[in-house]
Amino acid sequence: MARCPYPLIFDSHLDLAWNAIDWNRDLKKSVAEIRQREREEQIHGKGRGVNTVSFPDLRRGRVGLFIATLLARLHRPGMTPAFSRYDTMDAAYAATMGQLYYYRALVEQGYLRWITDAESLDAHVNAWLKGDPEQEPLGFILSMEGADPVLYPEQVQHWWVMGLRIIGPAHYGVSPYAHGTGTEGGLLERGPDLLREMQRVGMILDVTHLSDQCFDEAMDLYGGPVLASHHNCRALVPDQRQLSDEQIRKLIQRGAVIGAALDTWMLVPNWIRGQTTPEEIGVSLSHVVDHIDHVCQLAGNCRHVALGTDLDGGFGKEQSPLDLDTIADLQKIPDLLRARGYKEADLEAIFYGNWLRFFRDAWRT
Repeated sequence: MARCPYPLIFDSHLDLAWNAIDWNRDLKKSVAEIRQREREEQIHGKGRGVNTVSFPDLRRGRVGLFIATLLARLHRPGMTPAFSRYDTMDAAYAATMGQLYYYRALVEQGYLRWITDAESLDAHVNAWLKGDPEQEPLGFILSMEGADPVLYPEQVQHWWVMGLRIIGPAHYGVSPYAHGTGTEGGLLERGPDLLREMQRVGMILDVTHLSDQCFDEAMDLYGGPVLASHHNCRALVPDQRQLSDEQIRKLIQRGAVIGAALDTWMLVPNWIRGQTTPEEIGVSLSHVVDHIDHVCQLAGNCRHVALGTDLDGGFGKEQSPLDLDTIADLQKIPDLLRARGYKEADLEAIFYGNWLRFFRDAWRT
């Protein structure tokens, strides 16, 4: 007999507005319909025709709550235009305001529910767990991946009023405030002021994509709540993009939660982007469980790890676990954890409980 779907999954990183606007995808359609359109119209490029995320597939997988991003990067030499396209912070600001209004439009149409505080979080979770999830909007918390659109540190207050609750100061390369993935260096001149202003207004810090030096400096300077929305373990896949065991321990000490990412190059070593395929290297959802388990072993419990898939984050099925067709297949992970000896209370923590506790604590402190 088929097991009932796990009742609620919280995904801590989805670039939904970026996919809808920059990639021109109608996320109200199914993954299959979006794929068909891109193939029929011969829309070519990395991730095209092999997407994995849409609102119907989120609902089918009971992914009823997620962190949705604003993403508009300044141009950096050597960076792909998909991630690096704006020459000015003004343009990046305008682009993310457009993304923000995309989410607002979907809220007005009843597709999404904007979560901004502990009360709205609890109400949404209760509606999904105790009511009819087929009738409930999908819930989201708004985050900014890379602070390029924040024109000056004092503008954090403006973003808070607009509904933003999380900022990651850098993405790939160097932002106006900090060194990010693939670079070496610390916070830039305005970086400390950004962090101080974030702490003042209650904006949560996402350490994802920070360089090692920036990670240390930010953890020392910023005293508010910290999370790692989509990160895996450097001990299993050596790369600066991953968290070292020392960094994981620091996050655990701060009460952080770490979302395990499903991008295959972050799951197994020796992956060559654009060349390696999931089939030839055998990368599967069991490798996601490896990273989840590593964090649990370091913590001595299951309180600091969750899912932050980053699916359709500039890639598609060609760079996702081979046993995942759409995001609805996150429903395969509970049985993989059970097979490793994880109990039902552990699954509840990993799939949504840890994030609920984290945000309740962050917003009520």
